[in-house]
Amino acid sequence: MKTDLIKKTEDFVFELFKNELDNSFIYHNYTHTKRVVKSTKEIIENSKINVNDAEIVILASWLHDTGYTKCREGHEEESVKIATQFLKSQNVAEDKIEAINKCIMATKFKDSPNSELEKIIRDADASHFGKKYFEEASEFLRKELEIQNIKKYSPTEWLTENIDVLANKHQFYTDYALKNWEKRKEKNLGSLIKTKKKRKSKIETEKIKAKLKTKYKDESPDRGIQSFYRITLKNHIKLSDIADTKANILLSVNAIIISVVLANLISKLDTNPYLTLPTVIFTLFCVVSMVLSIIATRPNVTRGEFTKEDVRNKDVNLTFFGNFHRMKLEDYEWAISELIQDRDYIYSSLTKDLYFLGKVLDRKYRILRVTYTVFMVGIITSLFAFAYAVKTHPTADIEDVLKPDATEQVAPVK
Repeated sequence: MKTDLIKKTEDFVFELFKNELDNSFIYHNYTHTKRVVKSTKEIIENSKINVNDAEIVILASWLHDTGYTKCREGHEEESVKIATQFLKSQNVAEDKIEAINKCIMATKFKDSPNSELEKIIRDADASHFGKKYFEEASEFLRKELEIQNIKKYSPTEWLTENIDVLANKHQFYTDYALKNWEKRKEKNLGSLIKTKKKRKSKIETEKIKAKLKTKYKDESPDRGIQSFYRITLKNHIKLSDIADTKANILLSVNAIIISVVLANLISKLDTNPYLTLPTVIFTLFCVVSMVLSIIATRPNVTRGEFTKEDVRNKDVNLTFFGNFHRMKLEDYEWAISELIQDRDYIYSSLTKDLYFLGKVLDRKYRILRVTYTVFMVGIITSLFAFAYAVKTHPTADIEDVLKPDATEQVAPVK
């Protein structure tokens, strides 16, 4: 049924919620009200009540949550005030307004309904307990409480709360609800209990796994051993990269010195023979520094082969490419399969790899130390040699040494 008063009430509630209801009410809103009205009509259609009573309970369903536009706590009382003001403006009789207000107050969850109309609206307001959309409605209510800082429930806590409400706090009152919604409510309750058991089992399983994992970490040295090899190998490789970078810097610097500076000095030796010895000393030290830099970075060539006997006797390090780069894939796969079956062989191979990497690093850094020393001594010696040569030839002018040859000068235009 839809009388003119019900139509006006529906429009009034829609405009009220649209203009005055806070956006944080994602459950107690116009959608929820429509669902309550729909459930109310469903009960009415299957109950023996007169038209006047049906209109009263439908109007109460539309108006029962309007108080949320004013406050949350005590919203039923505010809904009564709003309903009274609106219904009076529509010239509704006082006794009818009073009956509607009683139905609104009956939606208080903690109270029990007294009349048949109160039972109808009470069951309609909680009809989602016996509907398929219960889980969706429940989640909207949880988020509403969280957004409004009323209370924040964890998924497990909300499960427990819902189970308690459905099992202990809620009940349907009308015959229609008991006959048609109770069964679905029990199904929803069973689903909640089943979910809680699964979640509890999962949490307990994760706790056991975490406990075993912690125990394994404490009792097994493998993790510490693996960390040792991983970190040490990483440090060795980083140190090797640093050594190569240093050698390349020296190589580049000396190459630039020889190609740029000496190119100008050599052309002056015919006219300035006293610079020959300092130039030779300077060039010699630069060349020696370059040679040492090359030696420091030059890779060693290995035979790249091993025999099955070497693998059985654990005489070959399979982690270094230089020991297998000439082998066939089938032979290398066989060797690796033998390696991974023997834990001691794995650690032995890693240890050998660390040892020989250390030997290579020792060689590189020793040569680099000599190279830097040669370069430093060469620079200092050459400086003194050039200073001595210029000093012992007072007629020489440093500007004459550095300026271009006369043959290179451009003749003036006549």
